[in-house]
Amino acid sequence: MLEVALDARVSPETLRKIETGRVATPAFPTVAAIADVLGLSLDAVWAEVTQAEPGAQGAGAREGARERWAS
Repeated sequence: MLEVALDARVSPETLRKIETGRVATPAFPTVAAIADVLGLSLDAVWAEVTQAEPGAQGAGAREGARERWAS
C-alpha cells in the first residue's frame, strides 16, 4: 500500500482512510491518480463503485487491481 500511495502522490494515511471508508468522497484527482497507479481506467473504477455489470475488462481487472492495491 505504501508504494501505491507514494506513486500516486498521496499520503499513506489518506490512502488508508479511503480504503477503510473514513474518506467517503475522495477528491477526483486523488481517485484518478490511484487508478492510474493501479493500471485501472476510471470506467473500471466507476463500475466497481456502482457495482455495474462487468464490461470488457470484467471482474479480472478488479481482481488484478485488488492484488496490486494489497501489495
